[in-house]
Amino acid sequence: MTDIVLSIVMLAALALVAGAYALWRRTGDAKNPALMVLLAVIAVINVLIWTVPSTGGQAPVDQLQEAAGEG
Repeated sequence: MTDIVLSIVMLAALALVAGAYALWRRTGDAKNPALMVLLAVIAVINVLIWTVPSTGGQAPVDQLQEAAGEG
C-alpha cells in the first residue's frame, strides 16, 4: 500500500512542476509557480526519506512493511 502512496506523491510532484511551468508561461507571475515547485521539491524529498536505505541497508518503508507483516 505504501508503494502506491509513494507513486501517487511522485506523480503529484510531476504534475505540480508541469502546472507551475504552464502557469508561469501563461501569466508571467513568478510567486505561485515558485511555490508549486517548492511543494514538488518537498514531496520528492519526503519520498527519498522513505525510500533511500540507511547505513544499515534497510529503507524506512521496508521496515514499515516488515512491521505490518507485508514483507
